[in-house]
Amino acid sequence: MENAKEYIAKRAALELHDGDVVNLGIGIPTLVTGYLPPTVHVFLQSENGIIGTGPTPTPEQADPMHITNAGGKPAAVSASGSFFDSAMSFSLIRGGHVDCAILGALMVDQEGNLANWIVPGKRVPGMGGAMDLVVGARRVIVAMEHTVGDEPKILKRCTLPLTAVGVVEKIITEMCVINVTPKGLVVTEYNPEFTVDQIKAATEADLTFADDLKPIEA
Repeated sequence: MENAKEYIAKRAALELHDGDVVNLGIGIPTLVTGYLPPTVHVFLQSENGIIGTGPTPTPEQADPMHITNAGGKPAAVSASGSFFDSAMSFSLIRGGHVDCAILGALMVDQEGNLANWIVPGKRVPGMGGAMDLVVGARRVIVAMEHTVGDEPKILKRCTLPLTAVGVVEKIITEMCVINVTPKGLVVTEYNPEFTVDQIKAATEADLTFADDLKPIEA
C-alpha cells in the first residue's frame, strides 16, 4: 500500500484526546502529531527530559548540540515547554503520568506481548525508555506496518526478546485496527483496500472480527 506509514499515523492520531500527555516512539509514531484534529492539543513528553516538544525544526532552527529528542534527532520545544533531568522524566513515566505511549514494534503477539528493541546478533544502542514507558503509560498503542516483507509481525507468540509482557492495548496497521482483549485479538476496523482473507493471511495470530466491524476512519 502506498503511503502506509502516513495512513497508520493518521488513524493513530484519533486515539489521542485534548490535554493528553503523550510519548511517541521513533518511526511511524513521530508522524502522528501531523494528523491531530485542530481541537486536540497534547503535551509531548520525551524521555530524555522534555515536555512540550514542538514540530520538527528546520535545519536553520535546529540546535542539535543541545536540544534533541530521545532518538537523538533535533527537536523543537513549544513556548510552554519545559526541560528537566532524567530522574524527573522517568518519575513522570513510572508514576503513571503519561496518558498514552504510541510506539513501533518488531513483533506483537496475541497475548499483548511486545518485542521492539533488539534482533539478536545485531548491534543496538540499548532499550532506551521503552521498557519503562510500556509499563508506566496508561495506554500502550503499537503503530506499525502489518508485515515486514511477506513475514507477519503479529504472531501467536513473539520469538524475539520481549520488551514487556501483556502491555499492548491496541495495534494499528495499514490493514486494520486490532484490540488486544483477554479473549484474544479482535479486529474492530479494516482498510477497505484489503479483504478479510488478506488480513488473515498476513497475520500468524488468531483473529476474531467484531460484529460491528467498520472501515478505518483515517
